[in-house]
Amino acid sequence: MPGASSRDARFTGGVGNGDRAKGHPRRPGAQAERRRSQLLGRQAECEQFDRLLAAVRGGESRSLVVRGEAGVGKSALLEHLTKAASDCRVVGAAGVQSEMELAFAAVHQLCVPLLDRLDSLPEPQRDALGTAFGLRAGPAPDPSLVSLAVLSLLAAAAEERPLVCVIDDAQWLDRASAHVLAFVARRLLAESVACVFAVRDTGEEDELSGLPVMEVAGLRDGDARMLLSTVVLGQMDDQVRDQIITEARGNPLALLELPRDLPSLKLAGGFVAPAARSLSGRIEESFQRRLERLPADTRQLLLLAAAEPLGDPGLLWRAADLLGNSRAVLDAAEDMIDVGDRVRFRHPLVRSAVYRAASPEERRRVHHALAEATDPKSEPDRRAWHRAQAAVGPDEDVAVELERLAGRAQGRGGLAAAAAFLERSARLTGTRELRADRTLAAARANLQSGAFDQALQLLAAAEAGALSELQGAQVDLLRGQIAFATGRGPSASLLLLKAARRLEPLDLNMARETYLDAWGAAAFAEDERERNLLEICIAARALPPGTQPPRAIDLLLDGLALLVTDGRATAAPTLRQAVSVFAGQDVGIEEGLRWGWLATAASNVLWDDDGWRAICSRQIQLVHRTGALDRLPFYLIALGVAAAWSGDFGAAASFIAEVDEVTAATGAELPPYAALFLASLRGSEAEALPLFWATLDKATNPGQGVAATVAYWGTAVLCNGLGRYKEALDAAQRASSHPLDLYPGMWALPELIEAAARIGDAEIAWSTLERLARTTQPAATNFGLGIEARSRALLSEGKAAQNLYREAIDRLSHTELRPELARAHLLYGEWLRRERRRSEAREQLRTAHEMFTAIGMEAFADRAARELLATGETARKRTVETTSELTPRETQIVRLAREGLTNKEIAGRLYLSARTVEYHLSKVFAKLGITSRNQLGRLP
Repeated sequence: MPGASSRDARFTGGVGNGDRAKGHPRRPGAQAERRRSQLLGRQAECEQFDRLLAAVRGGESRSLVVRGEAGVGKSALLEHLTKAASDCRVVGAAGVQSEMELAFAAVHQLCVPLLDRLDSLPEPQRDALGTAFGLRAGPAPDPSLVSLAVLSLLAAAAEERPLVCVIDDAQWLDRASAHVLAFVARRLLAESVACVFAVRDTGEEDELSGLPVMEVAGLRDGDARMLLSTVVLGQMDDQVRDQIITEARGNPLALLELPRDLPSLKLAGGFVAPAARSLSGRIEESFQRRLERLPADTRQLLLLAAAEPLGDPGLLWRAADLLGNSRAVLDAAEDMIDVGDRVRFRHPLVRSAVYRAASPEERRRVHHALAEATDPKSEPDRRAWHRAQAAVGPDEDVAVELERLAGRAQGRGGLAAAAAFLERSARLTGTRELRADRTLAAARANLQSGAFDQALQLLAAAEAGALSELQGAQVDLLRGQIAFATGRGPSASLLLLKAARRLEPLDLNMARETYLDAWGAAAFAEDERERNLLEICIAARALPPGTQPPRAIDLLLDGLALLVTDGRATAAPTLRQAVSVFAGQDVGIEEGLRWGWLATAASNVLWDDDGWRAICSRQIQLVHRTGALDRLPFYLIALGVAAAWSGDFGAAASFIAEVDEVTAATGAELPPYAALFLASLRGSEAEALPLFWATLDKATNPGQGVAATVAYWGTAVLCNGLGRYKEALDAAQRASSHPLDLYPGMWALPELIEAAARIGDAEIAWSTLERLARTTQPAATNFGLGIEARSRALLSEGKAAQNLYREAIDRLSHTELRPELARAHLLYGEWLRRERRRSEAREQLRTAHEMFTAIGMEAFADRAARELLATGETARKRTVETTSELTPRETQIVRLAREGLTNKEIAGRLYLSARTVEYHLSKVFAKLGITSRNQLGRLP
């Protein structure tokens, strides 16, 4: 090739392990010299790898994302890391663009060498990972359990010697693998494991966002010129050299490949016009021109390898035999591909160049061969996928196979994998009506997996053709569900109401289900409640009876409709039935996924905190098991609020952190409800204020009007704790302005009563108490009646007040709501002090102060301390500040260890490795000055 160098470019500039053209002799010199020139200009990056490996060898774990443009040397840096880690065990995987829709493909690549340890995992993790890899049959595994299993597998493999996981082309990881590997990378701590990713920088957030990053930029000018000089030995015009340096922008692969395209005339004098193409495009075209010079058999075998993303040499050779190709033809392309225990292209752009250069007919031919060479018993889904790629236009046989195997794909990779199969099935369907059905099924699966934008694209595709009335109603239904799940787009309740009405004459059960969806959307969109909620409920009450005996969702719809049309007293018995069913195990997966969150609404309307927690816990298990991430944030928020209301601020913080992770992954835009409530209970105005504004800002989003209610309720709690009762009154009035007194507005009523009582506004206090009693009396729970008794005591005198305070304390002590119980002790103590019963007041105030301090409710603790001081006693500080000394994660681990769980069991509960749990416990022991787990039980 004109101008090509005899020097070995493989070890310079951070370029991958095969950029040297075949037949070019290496530059004379010792191997030591090549090592010194290795990765020219990458000293800082290599030193960072050295520090990473030193930490891993020392028992720590590390994660790192190597980001940069194509050709900048990321793969070569990973190769350097692999060589530097020769004393460690190294496993690797690479994302492949054509396999992005096949669940767990990359994780499977990574874990195959470690599967001899699969049976050592706890049984649930072993079964989940085995199912995900297609090694055993079973229901769709909980994605979080698969992630935990991978974490445990890596930790187990690192017990013998440090483990280094190298993942190249992470931008092309399938969704399931990206989620698992990001999960693992974020939870590594003390396992002697490194996870290093190379990812092409797109400027967009991805699953790996937030992990430590190594930004790989182009080479400096001097290094770039030195690298270029190794490629071109002949005469080069200075202006041409400057132009190549400018166009390459320090990209090592560009510096090596661009001169290959230039004839000697261009290099010597610059007499050829430049091509106006992108850098990556020009590099890929350079590879394609090299391909053109290869024999046809060699190109076909390269295409087979490019189309077979598993890197399985056995499958490659079986398919090659079917095409009549021999292994020997790859000798002509040894600088592009390496076939050993795995099939590896020398650079990712080689794979894409090979695949792009092929004609559609050539691609279909190799995919057909790969399908024929794939075992239909052990890998039917991969075989079907290759058949789909080989199809020419509509093919009902393949479409049916994809639709049938969507269930298996869901078993391995959850709803996202099923959605990919259904979408491809729809594309291969020739019949209009059947194609629309399959497109809608794919949209539904994408919605449930959290891929909202993809679901909307599929709905638009379905609407491009003629739809039946039922299909049109289903489009309205799915659009309404997406609008509600994301808080984006047009009014969710209006779309759902429209769909329900269209469904009434077509499918009564589906119409009832859609009215229930519409109820939820309207009830939680403040600006639409009065306009739509009553209309929805009247229409639902007018429907004929559904299935007999009634389904769980029929009970829920009837109870919630009665709540609006007839009131709580009439609705309570039906709502209790619905809560009981949803809290149990008899609700089907589809019912649970779609309406479980509304069952929590029913429990809240009944002041049933036990039912609320039971439903949320079951729903989270169900969501994790199915991978239905679109619903997960709702339950995590609810459990975050419940944990905070129970006084377990560490658990609340953990739920809040998980909400942030899930919403970032799915693109849902939900207000920070739980975070605001937690900050309000803590009494931290500095923490609560930005959360208040963030929540209030979301109130303007379609379907998020309830955000204003939560924002003002949280503010009322905060201001009552701070003793700023006028501000608390104003906030509570705003939060409880809706006449239906649904939750969360009804939770603001006791805040309004307390604030009004403190500033002496008896009229507001008494009228609000009447509203509160209308919600608590039909509920008849310790939560509701305890709150009512405490609120009524604020407005009572003498013996009546005393009895009410004692009733409140008794009832609330039978709940898990420690903050509310502490507030009852505080209010009783304040009343006793005003009654000049100082000794009794001190007892109540001391109890309140100790509880507030233990929980972490600083504002209320200060209020109790001030009241104690007014009785002549100074509140004593705690001697063991375990709450403030321990991090939220440490607090969680301590709590579970005190319950008797082993390190492995704690790891399973918290999605950590057992070694990370051990590490945290060692930190806890050091902080608290203890030496054994038994001493944890004696801590205050």
